[in-house]
Amino acid sequence: MSARAVVLDGLVDPDALAWLLTDDGQRLLARASELTGLEPLRAQTILRKEWQAPYVAAATTQVELRAKAVAKFGEAAERMYFTPDGLEQATRAAVADHRAARLSAFGAATLVDLGCGIGGDLIAAARAGLTSAGVDLDPVRVAVARANLAALGLPGAVSVADATRVDHSPFDVAFADPARRGARGRTFDPEGWTPPWSWVSTLFTRDACVKVAPGIPHGLIPPGVEGEWVSDRGEVKEAALWAGRLATVRRRATVIAPPHWQGGGLATLTDEDAPPPGTGAGEVRKVGEFLYEPDGAVIRAGLVTAVAAGVRGGLLDEHLAYVTSEESFRTPFATGYRVLEELPYRERPLRAALRERGVGRLTIKKRGVAVVPEQLRHRLALRGPNEATIVMTRVAGEGTCLLVTRF
Repeated sequence: MSARAVVLDGLVDPDALAWLLTDDGQRLLARASELTGLEPLRAQTILRKEWQAPYVAAATTQVELRAKAVAKFGEAAERMYFTPDGLEQATRAAVADHRAARLSAFGAATLVDLGCGIGGDLIAAARAGLTSAGVDLDPVRVAVARANLAALGLPGAVSVADATRVDHSPFDVAFADPARRGARGRTFDPEGWTPPWSWVSTLFTRDACVKVAPGIPHGLIPPGVEGEWVSDRGEVKEAALWAGRLATVRRRATVIAPPHWQGGGLATLTDEDAPPPGTGAGEVRKVGEFLYEPDGAVIRAGLVTAVAAGVRGGLLDEHLAYVTSEESFRTPFATGYRVLEELPYRERPLRAALRERGVGRLTIKKRGVAVVPEQLRHRLALRGPNEATIVMTRVAGEGTCLLVTRF
């Protein structure tokens, strides 16, 4: 093969990928990986002594993307292939594995991925034992997805096709992850997705799962469809809409490996855990001895009162996702703090109070108030040997500053 332009705007084209999969390409990838500690220009100079420049560019692009992909795919990233956009849009492995486990527990045997990208969800489905097929309009991503399945020794078929024209009826479950980025960047209009919401919503008449952005309005979710918001290591990653027999509740929050929870694991909270009106969990209370900050997935799912019920507490403010209680609980659904004291909310007396306590390193958490933590920290200009955390928020509508410590 001639060394034609095999890298276009940082995206590996199918010919480049095909070459990288050859024995020569694999040797180049291995050598490029060995040189990752060198300054990039020097590494490319060394590689170009043996390989042509376009191939070197393709290989070094893959090595860089593999390094970035470790956060999503773990050690498997070292054997996988990526495009920049494909990596950005791919589901994190822990989240995809959770979804595949739900499908397996449901009893699904076959899955069609209608917009498979670089194959992240196909990989998870194959590992869970599902027979899977994927389609995508982009031939580059199809080639990458096919290469990833092969590299990891997993079964699965991938082809170039328009998801809206694929007959998905033979499969137990249809999965879709509509692209939310167009030529002008990210779009927040569901009809601007690819495929658009008007087509995506037709899947809800069958057993299906649709991955969407975590900011999806609750009102957009049709009756009978379950909305599941998922966080991984404290970051809200996505929402998944479960339809047909896959829907078991209205709203669910799933937290994977919460950073404050020793041992990692997975926990789930649903609307069935939320207390009925009149039980006190949704009522505003005065600041108690303990403060709880619910996980982002819990907040997105609208299940803050379920956390309040779990810690026998109430809300600091009816519009804010802070829970207070007189009791100490360990929960994967919220980070807990002991309230040490209330400090002045206004900046000048707050500075004096913190300096009096010898605080030099300050963590500022805020919710519901017009405070920019970085700017406030700079203006406070603290000096001292101690470290502290403050929470700036509203309590029953009033600006309040609480000195807290995590437990």
